[in-house]
Amino acid sequence: MSYTRDHQRSSIPLLPVSEADFPDWLKSASKRHRRWLESAGFKAKPGKWCGVPDEHGRVEAVVFGMAERGWLFQFGNLARELPAGSYRLVSVWSDDQRIQASIGWGLSAYRFNRYRSKDAPEGPSLLLDEDIADIVERMVGAQCLVRDLVNTPTEDLGPAELTAAVTRVGDLYDAQVKVIQGDDLLNENFPAIHAVGRAASRAPRLVSLNWGDKEHPRLALIGKGVCFDTGGLDIKPAAGMRLMKKDMGGAAHVLALAQLIMQFRVPVNLQVLVPAVENAISGNAYRPGDVIDTRKGLSVEIGNTDAEGRVIMSDALALACEEAPDLVIDFATLTGAARIALGADLPPVFSNHEEIAQAIKEAGERVEDPLWTMPLYQPYNALLESDIADINNIGSTAYGGCITAALFLEHFVERGVPWVHIDTFAWNQSSRPGRPKGGEALGLRAVFNYLRERYG
Repeated sequence: MSYTRDHQRSSIPLLPVSEADFPDWLKSASKRHRRWLESAGFKAKPGKWCGVPDEHGRVEAVVFGMAERGWLFQFGNLARELPAGSYRLVSVWSDDQRIQASIGWGLSAYRFNRYRSKDAPEGPSLLLDEDIADIVERMVGAQCLVRDLVNTPTEDLGPAELTAAVTRVGDLYDAQVKVIQGDDLLNENFPAIHAVGRAASRAPRLVSLNWGDKEHPRLALIGKGVCFDTGGLDIKPAAGMRLMKKDMGGAAHVLALAQLIMQFRVPVNLQVLVPAVENAISGNAYRPGDVIDTRKGLSVEIGNTDAEGRVIMSDALALACEEAPDLVIDFATLTGAARIALGADLPPVFSNHEEIAQAIKEAGERVEDPLWTMPLYQPYNALLESDIADINNIGSTAYGGCITAALFLEHFVERGVPWVHIDTFAWNQSSRPGRPKGGEALGLRAVFNYLRERYG
């Protein structure tokens, strides 16, 4: 358990101090504490900590070195390194600083133990003050939902299981969930989703969740739900396929975002759309060179079957725009080009309203969830031209790949509808304080912070 609210339990003080302030801080400490810290060689370097015993040898307090910048990971790895017990922060930090640091504690404590044969030993818990407890627990819960879904192998998280995850969240908040599956996708005019997913043994589907007052502004969230991506007939090499269980990371992000919106009762008329498929290989797999229909009526030539995410999202974007939304936001693990451009930790954000993209970036800076704005550079639309169809699903060159992918999606957004596209990686490549290796929410807290500011 990473948090407790039980103020009746005895808890050990956590005392933060910066390396620069430590000499003066040490002068004001008790003689016993000063001697102990000096004998231990403790210097309050960022990420380092030292337990101070009482006269009976029990830990009386923990002194830890503060990070030089930011508040999200001020606790460093305390949530993993401290012995089991209850701890409380003793500081003069502001409310926002306490919230950020406490969220970081929970993110550091996260473990994905579903497949472990032995239970993890009990770790330390942080005593949360009542004024911040709800927001801390909800934000950490949403981010850990993304991590859990992305970390789960496809055998246990195919389209049906992803649908079940949406349904579970929807049921908690009395949302309406609808599923269109298999050949019904053709009957309901979602041909692009069907084309990509038809080769898998587990049927493709479109999952929708609706919640909120119809009088409130319409907010549509769309998440790429490719539960596994072989690349299709343009098959990926083994190394490229290794992490493709995470290709439903966009769907995980919008589900967690929807959970936060419903928990905090943000005044919107919420629509969540998750096209859930496996991009598999079989005798009826869609082929390079095929031309497929879309809900919007645009024909798409398939230049590469491994650019499947944008294809399934085209149908979902068209559906969302039919409801005259106030705002459409999509999350997708869409391109390797985005990683080449900005690395694994910094998702690009595209929008047909530059001020919205900038506002999301700034909202992310305030909660230490960084994104970077990228242009919808219209001349690059020429790279998507097809000789036989309305548009090709890939650019004629690899240059600017994340931009051409975003431009492809823009073709399915109605003119005048504000739209945001976030190309997230959804993965930590290595473990760092608060960021264990594996599935990760990148851009989630930034967008939620923006939505609370936009809608109140």
